Amino acid sequence: MQTRIRNLREDNDLTQKELSKILNVSQVAYSYYELNKRTIPLELLCKLADFYNTSVDYLLYRTDIFKPYPKDNAISSS
Repeated sequence: MQTRIRNLREDNDLTQKELSKILNVSQVAYSYYELNKRTIPLELLCKLADFYNTSVDYLLYRTDIFKPYPKDNAISSS
């Protein structure tokens, strides 16, 4: 995962410091996420997916499709 989030950050011309401010975490903590030294909390993973307009599955290498899932296809409770 560290490679994908690092590549997305670099593709968007952001520094770790800039992105850590957006996520409200320290630059060191964000660096650990990119290096896979620390697990990204679900809340931050969702923020990253929303920020990059992609899916959590893409960030987690569960798919190679960058485009996020349509919002209207969300599972509804019966």
